[in-house]
Amino acid sequence: MTTPQEELLPATRRALLHRIAVAQAEGRTPSLVAAVVRGGRTVWHGARTSVDGHGPDENVQYRIGSITKTFTAVLVLRLRDEGLLDLGDPLEKHLPGTGAGAATIAELLAHSGGLAAESPAPWWERTPGSLRPELADVLGKQPLLHPVGRRHHYSNPGYTLLGALVEKLRGAPWEDVLRREVLEPLGLTRTSGLPRAPHAGGWAVHPWADVMLAEPAEDLGRMAPAGQLWSTTGDLARFAVFLARGNDTVLSAETVREMRAPAAAAEATDVLTGAAYGLGLQIQRWDGRLLVGHSGSLPGFLATLTISVEDDVAAVVLTNCTSGPLTARVGADLVRIVAEAEPRIPEPWRPLPEADACVLELAGQWYWGTNAFALRLTIDGGVSLEPLSGNGRRSRFRANPDGTWTGLEGYYAGELLQAVRRPDGAVSHLDLGSFVFTRQPYDEGAPVPGGVDPEGWRGVG
Repeated sequence: MTTPQEELLPATRRALLHRIAVAQAEGRTPSLVAAVVRGGRTVWHGARTSVDGHGPDENVQYRIGSITKTFTAVLVLRLRDEGLLDLGDPLEKHLPGTGAGAATIAELLAHSGGLAAESPAPWWERTPGSLRPELADVLGKQPLLHPVGRRHHYSNPGYTLLGALVEKLRGAPWEDVLRREVLEPLGLTRTSGLPRAPHAGGWAVHPWADVMLAEPAEDLGRMAPAGQLWSTTGDLARFAVFLARGNDTVLSAETVREMRAPAAAAEATDVLTGAAYGLGLQIQRWDGRLLVGHSGSLPGFLATLTISVEDDVAAVVLTNCTSGPLTARVGADLVRIVAEAEPRIPEPWRPLPEADACVLELAGQWYWGTNAFALRLTIDGGVSLEPLSGNGRRSRFRANPDGTWTGLEGYYAGELLQAVRRPDGAVSHLDLGSFVFTRQPYDEGAPVPGGVDPEGWRGVG
């Protein structure tokens, strides 16, 4: 008897159940529900609860807190892709008079706009949004605490501004735009601004006694784009697939890849912990694995959405307690369990459908000075350049219509690579942002900057 490849092995399923059982018991949370996605579909769902007789399933809503920000970021990127704004635009260009208009849209998305972390008192997460009816009430008298663009400083009011930007350019309330442009196209029918039955209640668990206190569930009003949404593991699993692969109806694969790239200057502590922030997505290195997604919390609830694009595995973890399990750690563990127990099976190698002879001629070994590199053709029609020693700069390059290539990552991102030919058509060298790559180390027949010693290579007697 064979097991379908899309199903998890019994040992893997037990390991996942054990991990969430430990998290629910040690984290002392009334309930914890989780899902794992692999290969674009949900392959496991689990739940633990303190209530005998039943457990939450993939359709029970929990509040997801700041995972809402990722949904707001998707709306903003849609505006950019439609040409209605540029990420480099200052907010003032589209939403004047806020007092924080010097920050660009990209800086607000990446939490580097210099804004305060929270709105003025009283604590917005436990009070009705009617106390802050206007943007000025959210931003306060001193919205900026840091120079714009200089540092990553997480800001909830920043995403309130982005929600207001969406409303201004779409001419409709943020939640209406979200439902029409994201939730409905992706089939997220159990994601909403206000709770819809069945949904979990939010609880605070006493730190020194096994007793609980009900938490209020406020409508956040203006702050909704920063943390209002309720959702389920079923819906967030589908959202994870979208964030990994894109959806041409909502955002292209190229745009969601842009969201997953670091976009904010890292703090020193972030460098040490391997953390970064993209355009509405958190980026974290856990156990040597690069994970993207977002965490969320509001009084009574904790949530995490975690994706390993390389492993093609994602996890969702939702709980209904104010503090308890470290959901980010649990989510990372669920991804690790599946990725290590059942590694991704690579697609079969296949030859390129065709290869340009002029490009194929460039494949092979090149030297930058005395450093050896290999240039390879890639399946997408571009090329890659990587050091043969394992140390050095590497990048993939996108093909341009004129026969050049543009760097996609690392030091060479955005830099131009071109093959320079002699009058007879033979390749002289590669030019990469002024660096000369030659077929031999310091090839005397190539225009090596500074020239080549005419005595050539020699030993010392």
